[in-house]
Amino acid sequence: MALSTASSQGKVIVVGVTGASGAILAQAALRLLAADSRVARIHLAITSAGLRLIEHELGISMPPAKLASRLAGVHAAKIEILHNADIGASIASGSYHTDGMCVIPCSMGMLSAVATGASNDLVSRACDVTLKEGRRLVLCLRDTPFNRIHLENMLRAQQAGAVIMPAVPAFYNRPKTIDDLVTQYVCRVLAQLGLPQEKQFAWSGDDQAEGEK
Repeated sequence: MALSTASSQGKVIVVGVTGASGAILAQAALRLLAADSRVARIHLAITSAGLRLIEHELGISMPPAKLASRLAGVHAAKIEILHNADIGASIASGSYHTDGMCVIPCSMGMLSAVATGASNDLVSRACDVTLKEGRRLVLCLRDTPFNRIHLENMLRAQQAGAVIMPAVPAFYNRPKTIDDLVTQYVCRVLAQLGLPQEKQFAWSGDDQAEGEK
């Protein structure tokens, strides 16, 4: 296995997709990442439940080779889809450089795997690698309400270095469409990965709100 070094052309981002509701969040993230000139490579790993979620919520069912471009909305040459059973993939090793990872959406099952270090598939292994290498890992939890097991797993994952970021919509930007809600949330996720987005609404105080009335 060849060792990798940091990309001189841009950031390398890992995206994991699980079966928690919120396929539209993954789609929006991929579209913003694919259009971001600061991003050189996107590694995408989707669980079997995640594939089912994409088909059910987005109506997209096609071979993995074509899925990336369909989700990104453009010819996504910089997105590489990795099979979730391929624990020998590049992102399963800490010697392969990445600049961060998000799991969007993230199921409570995946949270449990991260919190306990159970690297049973590529997504959970990549999460484990991201944490052990001291890189940014953002878990976009979607299930609700939380039971005690969920809360304790969130605390364990956060103590290990993960960012716990439930898919909670913001309303201070006065969203008018579902897309407004999705975009604001996803922009904040990507900002956590060091990729602030121009489409993100940034609060600047009550004076701004008064001026928009």
